[in-house]
Amino acid sequence: MWSRGGPPYHAQVPYTRVEDPQKLRRLMAAVLMITADVELSELLRDLVHEARSLVGARYAALGVLDATRTALEEFLTAGLTEEEAARIGPRPTGRGVLGLLITEPVPLRIANLADHPDRYGFPPNHPPMTTFLGVPIRVRGAVYGNLYLTDKQGGAVFTEEDEALAEAFALAAGIAIENHRLHERVRVMSVLEDRDRIARDLHDSVIQRVYAVGMNLDGATRLSDLHQVRERIARAVDELDATITDIRSAIFELGETAVPGGLRRSVLHLADTLTETLGVRPQVHFSGAVDNDVPQHIADHVLAVVREGLTNAGKHAGARHFVVDVAVDDTDRLTVEVIDDGIGIDLPLPASSGLGLVNLRERAKKLGGTFEIFPGPDAGTRLVWSVPLDQDDDPAP
Repeated sequence: MWSRGGPPYHAQVPYTRVEDPQKLRRLMAAVLMITADVELSELLRDLVHEARSLVGARYAALGVLDATRTALEEFLTAGLTEEEAARIGPRPTGRGVLGLLITEPVPLRIANLADHPDRYGFPPNHPPMTTFLGVPIRVRGAVYGNLYLTDKQGGAVFTEEDEALAEAFALAAGIAIENHRLHERVRVMSVLEDRDRIARDLHDSVIQRVYAVGMNLDGATRLSDLHQVRERIARAVDELDATITDIRSAIFELGETAVPGGLRRSVLHLADTLTETLGVRPQVHFSGAVDNDVPQHIADHVLAVVREGLTNAGKHAGARHFVVDVAVDDTDRLTVEVIDDGIGIDLPLPASSGLGLVNLRERAKKLGGTFEIFPGPDAGTRLVWSVPLDQDDDPAP
Protein backbone atom coordinates (compact mmCIF):
# COMPACT_ATOMS: atom_id res chain seq x y z
CA MET A 1 0.00 0.00 0.00
CA TRP A 2 1.28 3.42 -0.88
CA SER A 3 -0.03 6.94 -1.27
CA ARG A 4 0.99 9.98 -3.33
CA GLY A 5 0.61 13.32 -1.61
CA GLY A 6 -2.85 14.71 -0.94
CA PRO A 7 -3.78 18.34 -1.59
CA PRO A 8 -1.49 20.21 -4.03
CA TYR A 9 1.99 20.65 -2.56
CA HIS A 10 1.93 24.46 -2.51
CA ALA A 11 -1.61 24.60 -1.09
CA GLN A 12 -0.40 23.33 2.29
CA VAL A 13 1.54 24.78 5.19
CA PRO A 14 3.02 21.63 6.77
CA TYR A 15 3.28 23.08 10.31
CA THR A 16 -0.52 23.37 10.58
CA ARG A 17 -0.93 19.59 10.17
CA VAL A 18 1.22 18.70 13.20
CA GLU A 19 -1.00 18.02 16.22
CA ASP A 20 1.57 16.99 18.84
CA PRO A 21 2.73 20.16 20.76
CA GLN A 22 6.04 18.58 21.77
CA LYS A 23 6.86 17.61 18.19
CA LEU A 24 5.87 21.07 17.02
CA ARG A 25 8.27 22.67 19.53
CA ARG A 26 11.10 20.37 18.42
CA LEU A 27 10.29 21.18 14.82
CA MET A 28 10.49 24.91 15.49
CA ALA A 29 13.86 24.43 17.22
CA ALA A 30 15.13 22.50 14.20
CA VAL A 31 13.93 25.18 11.78
CA LEU A 32 15.86 27.78 13.78
CA MET A 33 19.05 25.91 12.83
CA ILE A 34 18.88 27.52 9.38
CA THR A 35 19.93 30.82 10.96
CA ALA A 36 23.20 29.31 12.24
CA ASP A 37 26.45 30.39 10.61
CA VAL A 38 27.60 26.93 9.48
CA GLU A 39 28.53 25.26 6.22
CA LEU A 40 25.49 24.24 4.17
CA SER A 41 26.41 20.54 4.05
CA GLU A 42 26.73 20.48 7.86
CA LEU A 43 23.36 22.21 8.27
CA LEU A 44 21.61 19.83 5.88
CA ARG A 45 23.15 16.85 7.67
CA ASP A 46 21.85 18.18 11.03
CA LEU A 47 18.37 18.59 9.53
CA VAL A 48 18.43 15.01 8.22
CA HIS A 49 19.43 13.66 11.65
CA GLU A 50 16.73 15.69 13.40
CA ALA A 51 14.08 14.64 10.85
CA ARG A 52 14.96 10.97 11.41
CA SER A 53 14.70 11.39 15.18
CA LEU A 54 11.47 13.38 15.21
CA VAL A 55 9.62 11.19 12.70
CA GLY A 56 10.84 8.03 14.41
CA ALA A 57 12.60 6.52 11.40
CA ARG A 58 15.52 4.15 11.61
CA TYR A 59 17.21 5.65 8.55
CA ALA A 60 17.06 8.99 6.72
CA ALA A 61 18.75 10.55 3.71
CA LEU A 62 18.81 13.74 1.70
CA GLY A 63 19.43 13.43 -2.02
CA VAL A 64 20.63 16.43 -4.04
CA LEU A 65 19.76 16.51 -7.76
CA ASP A 66 22.41 17.09 -10.41
CA ALA A 67 22.33 19.96 -12.91
CA THR A 68 20.04 17.99 -15.26
CA ARG A 69 17.58 17.29 -12.41
CA THR A 70 17.34 13.67 -13.56
CA ALA A 71 19.67 11.93 -11.08
CA LEU A 72 21.15 12.30 -7.61
CA GLU A 73 24.48 14.09 -7.30
CA GLU A 74 24.96 14.04 -3.51
CA PHE A 75 23.48 11.75 -0.87
CA LEU A 76 23.63 12.55 2.87
CA THR A 77 22.58 9.78 5.23
CA ALA A 78 21.61 9.36 8.89
CA GLY A 79 21.28 6.12 10.82
CA LEU A 80 24.19 4.31 9.14
CA THR A 81 27.65 4.07 10.66
CA GLU A 82 30.63 4.98 8.46
CA GLU A 83 31.55 1.28 8.28
CA GLU A 84 28.03 0.31 7.18
CA ALA A 85 27.99 3.03 4.52
CA ALA A 86 31.41 1.92 3.24
CA ARG A 87 30.27 -1.71 2.95
CA ILE A 88 27.26 -0.66 0.86
CA GLY A 89 29.54 0.99 -1.70
CA PRO A 90 28.60 3.75 -4.16
CA ARG A 91 25.72 6.00 -3.15
CA PRO A 92 22.36 5.80 -4.99
CA THR A 93 21.98 7.77 -8.21
CA GLY A 94 18.18 7.85 -8.31
CA ARG A 95 16.72 4.60 -9.61
CA GLY A 96 13.65 2.72 -8.45
CA VAL A 97 11.48 4.43 -5.85
CA LEU A 98 14.09 7.19 -5.44
CA GLY A 99 13.78 7.89 -9.15
CA LEU A 100 9.99 8.03 -8.86
CA LEU A 101 10.31 10.99 -6.50
CA ILE A 102 12.55 12.72 -9.06
CA THR A 103 10.09 12.31 -11.93
CA GLU A 104 7.00 12.92 -9.77
CA PRO A 105 8.06 15.32 -6.99
CA VAL A 106 5.14 14.91 -4.57
CA PRO A 107 5.11 13.25 -1.12
CA LEU A 108 5.16 9.45 -1.20
CA ARG A 109 4.36 7.00 1.62
CA ILE A 110 4.88 3.25 1.18
CA ALA A 111 3.92 0.58 3.70
CA ASN A 112 6.23 -2.07 2.21
CA LEU A 113 8.93 -1.25 -0.33
CA ALA A 114 9.02 -4.87 -1.52
CA ASP A 115 5.42 -4.53 -2.80
CA HIS A 116 5.98 -1.34 -4.82
CA PRO A 117 6.05 -1.78 -8.63
CA ASP A 118 8.96 0.68 -9.00
CA ARG A 119 11.23 -1.05 -6.49
CA TYR A 120 14.79 -1.50 -7.73
CA GLY A 121 16.25 -3.60 -4.96
CA PHE A 122 19.13 -3.04 -2.55
CA PRO A 123 22.85 -3.57 -3.22
CA PRO A 124 24.81 -6.16 -1.22
CA ASN A 125 25.41 -5.30 2.46
CA HIS A 126 22.49 -2.84 2.45
CA PRO A 127 20.31 -3.09 5.57
CA PRO A 128 16.72 -4.25 4.96
CA MET A 129 14.14 -1.47 4.75
CA THR A 130 10.36 -1.78 4.72
CA THR A 131 8.32 1.38 5.27
CA PHE A 132 9.18 4.52 3.30
CA LEU A 133 8.37 8.23 3.33
CA GLY A 134 9.75 10.67 0.76
CA VAL A 135 9.11 14.38 0.16
CA PRO A 136 10.62 16.84 -2.34
CA ILE A 137 12.84 19.75 -1.32
CA ARG A 138 12.00 22.90 -3.27
CA VAL A 139 13.97 26.11 -3.74
CA ARG A 140 11.91 28.98 -5.17
CA GLY A 141 9.49 26.50 -6.70
CA ALA A 142 12.18 24.33 -8.30
CA VAL A 143 12.91 20.86 -6.94
CA TYR A 144 16.44 20.76 -5.49
CA GLY A 145 16.36 17.26 -4.06
CA ASN A 146 14.40 14.91 -1.82
CA LEU A 147 14.20 13.92 1.83
CA TYR A 148 13.82 10.18 2.44
CA LEU A 149 12.88 8.36 5.66
CA THR A 150 12.67 4.58 6.00
CA ASP A 151 11.70 1.97 8.58
CA LYS A 152 9.28 3.57 11.03
CA GLN A 153 10.42 2.27 14.40
CA GLY A 154 8.08 -0.02 16.30
CA GLY A 155 6.88 -1.73 13.12
CA ALA A 156 4.30 0.99 12.35
CA VAL A 157 3.74 2.77 9.04
CA PHE A 158 4.43 6.45 8.47
CA THR A 159 1.41 8.62 9.21
CA GLU A 160 0.03 11.83 7.72
CA GLU A 161 1.55 13.73 10.65
CA ASP A 162 4.94 12.15 9.85
CA GLU A 163 4.50 13.35 6.29
CA ALA A 164 3.74 16.88 7.52
CA LEU A 165 6.85 16.85 9.70
CA ALA A 166 8.99 15.63 6.79
CA GLU A 167 7.57 18.37 4.54
CA ALA A 168 8.39 20.96 7.19
CA PHE A 169 12.00 19.75 7.33
CA ALA A 170 12.14 19.80 3.53
CA LEU A 171 10.85 23.37 3.59
CA ALA A 172 13.57 24.34 6.09
CA ALA A 173 16.21 22.65 3.92
CA GLY A 174 14.95 24.60 0.90
CA ILE A 175 15.20 27.89 2.81
CA ALA A 176 18.71 27.01 3.95
CA ILE A 177 19.75 26.24 0.37
CA GLU A 178 18.31 29.51 -0.92
CA ASN A 179 20.07 31.42 1.89
CA HIS A 180 23.33 29.74 0.92
CA ARG A 181 22.86 30.66 -2.74
CA LEU A 182 22.17 34.31 -1.89
CA HIS A 183 25.28 34.48 0.30
CA GLU A 184 27.29 32.89 -2.52
CA ARG A 185 26.12 35.57 -4.94
CA VAL A 186 27.04 38.33 -2.49
CA ARG A 187 30.43 36.77 -1.82
CA VAL A 188 31.23 36.39 -5.52
CA MET A 189 30.23 40.00 -6.13
CA SER A 190 32.53 41.03 -3.29
CA VAL A 191 35.37 38.98 -4.80
CA LEU A 192 34.88 40.62 -8.19
CA GLU A 193 34.84 44.07 -6.58
CA ASP A 194 38.09 43.25 -4.75
CA ARG A 195 39.70 42.14 -7.99
CA ASP A 196 38.60 45.32 -9.75
CA ARG A 197 40.09 47.35 -6.92
CA ILE A 198 43.38 45.44 -7.10
CA ALA A 199 43.48 45.91 -10.89
CA ARG A 200 43.02 49.65 -10.44
CA ASP A 201 45.81 49.70 -7.84
CA LEU A 202 48.11 47.87 -10.24
CA HIS A 203 47.37 50.38 -12.96
CA ASP A 204 47.67 53.47 -10.77
CA SER A 205 50.85 52.58 -8.93
CA VAL A 206 52.73 49.59 -10.33
CA ILE A 207 52.34 50.26 -14.06
CA GLN A 208 53.08 53.96 -13.70
CA ARG A 209 56.23 53.18 -11.69
CA VAL A 210 57.42 50.73 -14.34
CA TYR A 211 56.84 53.41 -16.98
CA ALA A 212 58.86 55.92 -14.93
CA VAL A 213 61.74 53.44 -14.59
CA GLY A 214 61.73 52.94 -18.34
CA MET A 215 61.94 56.69 -18.91
CA ASN A 216 64.91 57.00 -16.50
CA LEU A 217 66.78 54.16 -18.18
CA ASP A 218 66.08 55.66 -21.57
CA GLY A 219 67.58 58.94 -20.33
CA ALA A 220 70.64 57.07 -19.03
CA THR A 221 71.55 56.00 -22.57
CA ARG A 222 72.27 59.64 -23.42
CA LEU A 223 74.60 60.26 -20.44
CA SER A 224 78.33 60.29 -21.06
CA ASP A 225 79.43 60.06 -17.40
CA LEU A 226 79.76 56.37 -16.47
CA HIS A 227 79.24 57.15 -12.78
CA GLN A 228 75.90 58.85 -13.50
CA VAL A 229 74.84 55.91 -15.69
CA ARG A 230 75.62 53.50 -12.87
CA GLU A 231 73.64 55.62 -10.40
CA ARG A 232 70.65 55.68 -12.79
CA ILE A 233 70.79 51.90 -13.22
CA ALA A 234 71.12 51.33 -9.46
CA ARG A 235 68.07 53.52 -8.79
CA ALA A 236 66.17 51.70 -11.55
CA VAL A 237 67.02 48.30 -10.04
CA ASP A 238 65.86 49.46 -6.60
CA GLU A 239 62.64 50.84 -8.09
CA LEU A 240 61.99 47.63 -10.05
CA ASP A 241 62.65 45.54 -6.92
CA ALA A 242 60.05 47.58 -5.00
CA THR A 243 57.65 47.25 -7.92
CA ILE A 244 58.07 43.47 -8.01
CA THR A 245 57.26 43.39 -4.28
CA ASP A 246 54.05 45.31 -4.97
CA ILE A 247 53.12 42.94 -7.80
CA ARG A 248 53.74 39.88 -5.61
CA SER A 249 51.58 41.40 -2.88
CA ALA A 250 48.76 42.03 -5.33
CA ILE A 251 49.00 38.50 -6.75
CA PHE A 252 49.02 37.04 -3.22
CA GLU A 253 45.93 39.06 -2.34
CA LEU A 254 44.20 37.73 -5.45
CA GLY A 255 45.33 34.20 -4.71
CA GLU A 256 44.13 34.23 -1.12
CA THR A 257 40.66 35.35 -2.14
CA ALA A 258 38.19 32.48 -1.93
CA VAL A 259 37.57 30.72 -5.21
CA PRO A 260 34.89 32.60 -7.21
CA GLY A 261 31.75 30.48 -7.04
CA GLY A 262 33.39 28.27 -4.42
CA LEU A 263 35.71 25.24 -4.57
CA ARG A 264 32.60 23.06 -4.34
CA ARG A 265 31.32 24.38 -7.67
CA SER A 266 34.75 24.04 -9.31
CA VAL A 267 35.07 20.37 -8.26
CA LEU A 268 31.54 19.59 -9.46
CA HIS A 269 32.29 21.30 -12.79
CA LEU A 270 35.47 19.22 -13.13
CA ALA A 271 33.48 16.05 -12.42
CA ASP A 272 31.03 17.04 -15.16
CA THR A 273 33.92 17.71 -17.56
CA LEU A 274 35.47 14.27 -16.94
CA THR A 275 32.20 12.33 -17.20
CA GLU A 276 32.53 11.67 -20.94
CA THR A 277 36.13 10.46 -20.53
CA LEU A 278 35.32 8.18 -17.58
CA GLY A 279 32.06 6.85 -19.00
CA VAL A 280 30.17 7.66 -15.79
CA ARG A 281 29.79 10.74 -13.60
CA PRO A 282 31.90 10.57 -10.42
CA GLN A 283 30.03 10.86 -7.14
CA VAL A 284 31.22 13.94 -5.24
CA HIS A 285 30.80 14.58 -1.50
CA PHE A 286 31.78 17.60 0.62
CA SER A 287 32.02 18.28 4.33
CA GLY A 288 33.20 21.21 6.42
CA ALA A 289 33.87 24.79 5.30
CA VAL A 290 35.08 23.83 1.83
CA ASP A 291 34.02 27.07 0.16
CA ASN A 292 34.94 29.47 2.95
CA ASP A 293 38.32 28.23 4.17
CA VAL A 294 40.24 27.01 1.09
CA PRO A 295 42.39 29.74 -0.53
CA GLN A 296 42.94 29.89 -4.27
CA HIS A 297 46.47 28.48 -4.37
CA ILE A 298 45.42 25.34 -2.45
CA ALA A 299 42.18 25.05 -4.44
CA ASP A 300 44.28 24.91 -7.63
CA HIS A 301 46.14 21.89 -6.19
CA VAL A 302 42.85 20.25 -5.16
CA LEU A 303 41.51 20.45 -8.71
CA ALA A 304 44.76 19.03 -10.08
CA VAL A 305 44.65 16.15 -7.56
CA VAL A 306 41.03 15.30 -8.40
CA ARG A 307 41.74 15.42 -12.15
CA GLU A 308 44.88 13.27 -11.83
CA GLY A 309 43.24 10.74 -9.52
CA LEU A 310 40.14 10.29 -11.68
CA THR A 311 41.90 10.15 -15.04
CA ASN A 312 44.46 7.64 -13.74
CA ALA A 313 41.68 5.40 -12.43
CA GLY A 314 39.75 5.69 -15.69
CA LYS A 315 42.71 5.07 -17.99
CA HIS A 316 44.79 2.51 -16.13
CA ALA A 317 42.56 0.77 -13.57
CA GLY A 318 39.49 -0.03 -15.69
CA ALA A 319 37.29 1.48 -13.01
CA ARG A 320 33.53 1.95 -13.53
CA HIS A 321 32.63 3.80 -10.32
CA PHE A 322 34.40 6.81 -8.87
CA VAL A 323 33.92 8.72 -5.61
CA VAL A 324 35.51 12.06 -4.70
CA ASP A 325 35.38 13.29 -1.09
CA VAL A 326 36.60 16.81 -0.20
CA ALA A 327 36.58 17.70 3.50
CA VAL A 328 37.83 20.41 5.84
CA ASP A 329 37.99 19.27 9.47
CA ASP A 330 37.98 21.16 12.78
CA THR A 331 41.80 21.38 12.75
CA ASP A 332 41.78 23.36 9.47
CA ARG A 333 43.11 20.43 7.48
CA LEU A 334 41.91 19.75 3.97
CA THR A 335 41.63 16.14 2.83
CA VAL A 336 40.82 14.93 -0.68
CA GLU A 337 39.97 11.28 -1.28
CA VAL A 338 39.54 9.68 -4.70
CA ILE A 339 38.12 6.15 -4.60
CA ASP A 340 37.59 3.78 -7.54
CA ASP A 341 36.52 0.16 -8.05
CA GLY A 342 39.23 -0.71 -10.59
CA ILE A 343 41.90 -3.41 -10.59
CA GLY A 344 43.97 -1.58 -7.97
CA ILE A 345 47.73 -1.10 -7.90
CA ASP A 346 50.59 -2.94 -6.23
CA LEU A 347 51.44 -1.59 -2.78
CA PRO A 348 53.68 -0.26 -1.35
CA LEU A 349 54.16 2.18 -4.19
CA PRO A 350 57.80 2.68 -5.25
CA ALA A 351 59.19 6.22 -5.08
CA SER A 352 59.72 6.17 -8.86
CA SER A 353 56.17 5.07 -9.70
CA GLY A 354 54.43 6.54 -12.69
CA LEU A 355 50.76 7.14 -13.38
CA GLY A 356 51.17 10.76 -12.29
CA LEU A 357 51.19 9.70 -8.62
CA VAL A 358 54.64 11.19 -8.03
CA ASN A 359 53.12 14.53 -9.02
CA LEU A 360 50.43 14.16 -6.34
CA ARG A 361 53.04 13.32 -3.73
CA GLU A 362 55.10 16.37 -4.67
CA ARG A 363 52.08 18.65 -4.51
CA ALA A 364 51.32 17.47 -0.98
CA LYS A 365 54.95 17.78 0.11
CA LYS A 366 55.13 21.33 -1.26
CA LEU A 367 52.24 22.35 1.01
CA GLY A 368 53.49 20.48 4.08
CA GLY A 369 50.96 17.69 3.62
CA THR A 370 50.80 13.96 2.90
CA PHE A 371 49.75 11.65 0.09
CA GLU A 372 48.90 8.01 0.74
CA ILE A 373 47.43 5.12 -1.24
CA PHE A 374 45.27 2.35 0.21
CA PRO A 375 43.20 -0.51 -1.18
CA GLY A 376 39.56 0.46 -1.81
CA PRO A 377 36.74 -0.63 0.54
CA ASP A 378 35.98 -3.72 -1.58
CA ALA A 379 38.26 -3.43 -4.59
CA GLY A 380 40.16 -0.77 -6.47
CA THR A 381 42.17 2.05 -4.93
CA ARG A 382 41.73 4.85 -2.41
CA LEU A 383 43.95 7.93 -2.78
CA VAL A 384 44.19 10.24 0.25
CA TRP A 385 45.77 13.71 -0.26
CA SER A 386 45.83 15.93 2.83
CA VAL A 387 47.34 19.37 3.58
CA PRO A 388 47.05 22.01 6.35
CA LEU A 389 45.18 25.21 5.50
CA ASP A 390 46.95 27.44 8.06
CA GLN A 391 49.76 28.48 5.71
CA ASP A 392 51.18 31.99 5.50
CA ASP A 393 51.71 31.92 1.76
CA ASP A 394 51.84 29.73 -1.28
CA PRO A 395 55.28 28.10 -1.00
CA ALA A 396 57.70 29.02 -3.73
CA PRO A 397 57.92 26.45 -6.52
